[in-house]
Amino acid sequence: MEKDHISELKILKDIAEILNEGTNLHTMLHDALLKLLQITDLQTGWIFFIDENGKHEMIAAQHLPPALLNKTAQPMCNGSCWCVDRYMDGRLQKASNIMECKRLEDSVIHEWGDTHDITHHATVPLQAGDERFGLLNVAAPYKIHFEQRELDLLGSVALQIGTAIKRIKLTQSQQEVKLIEERNRLAKDLHDSVNQLLFSINVTAKAGSSLAKDVQLKETFSLIQETAQHAQVEMKALIWQLRPQGLENGIVSALKSYGQMLGLNVKEQIKGVSVLPAVIEETLWRVGQEAFNNCRKHAGTAEVHLNVNISKDQVIMKVRDSGNGFMYSPSAELPTLGLKTMQERIKRLNGKLSVTSSIGNGTIVEVSIPLS
Repeated sequence: MEKDHISELKILKDIAEILNEGTNLHTMLHDALLKLLQITDLQTGWIFFIDENGKHEMIAAQHLPPALLNKTAQPMCNGSCWCVDRYMDGRLQKASNIMECKRLEDSVIHEWGDTHDITHHATVPLQAGDERFGLLNVAAPYKIHFEQRELDLLGSVALQIGTAIKRIKLTQSQQEVKLIEERNRLAKDLHDSVNQLLFSINVTAKAGSSLAKDVQLKETFSLIQETAQHAQVEMKALIWQLRPQGLENGIVSALKSYGQMLGLNVKEQIKGVSVLPAVIEETLWRVGQEAFNNCRKHAGTAEVHLNVNISKDQVIMKVRDSGNGFMYSPSAELPTLGLKTMQERIKRLNGKLSVTSSIGNGTIVEVSIPLS
């Protein structure tokens, strides 16, 4: 009995070391799951993240049998099961035996592949305090029952994992706050220094142009003034990019003000009312910003339409102009580095970005992000 107790403490210690050192959520969960399988008699395991609507995503997995990896059926992504259903209705509060895995049962019925003789698994919720994140599932060939001591151990591991998930999420939030603070500082520095210098150059060049008698000299001063004015507009746009003014009044208000600053006539339409999470609002701002900049530079029109539709499940933003357009196929790569960067940001939020354009028919940039 004492030997078993020491073994369990070592398992918890080894997993705790991985969780405490982890800074990347996906890597940490994969490594912790692998360590759990290595130091127990279990063979396979997977972790589901589950949102408040019951949508589940497999965030980590180790040694899944081919039946659960079937690309056509995608059994780990589609459909519900006992453990997810019980998790959602609140009946799954601790580590439990699953009499039979529905996903594995379906894979046998539909012949999706080899199950490696795994038919049953244990499941345990991942949580930290009142916050719930998802499920940890583990299994082994021919194992149809987990002893209470095994379930207690899995419960302890799940508590460790839940605490580590909360730690990383809090760290990410703090990093986002620090990034915003640094952008604000840089924006203020640019406004107080470079922007003022450009203003001085503009005023000096204007004075020089009015005082100069020589035609060539007058033209030179005029060119300097024109260049300074253009640089001021670009600098103002850069400051807006770093610190969007009016974002506290909502994404539509901020983007409309930004478009007007660029000289665009923004016709806005909003449907639905909701306070968006800061990271989603920031992403929508960056996408709209890039779309407005492209319109100013390439569309050949000053009129742009901004539509934002906020529902319970998602937010959809569309930026449309009736300008020049360009040759673009949805299957091709996005045409600018700015849009590619935005697509990466949107993918991190499980969202989608689409661009529609053709010569003479304008351009539509549309982004949809789930609110979960």
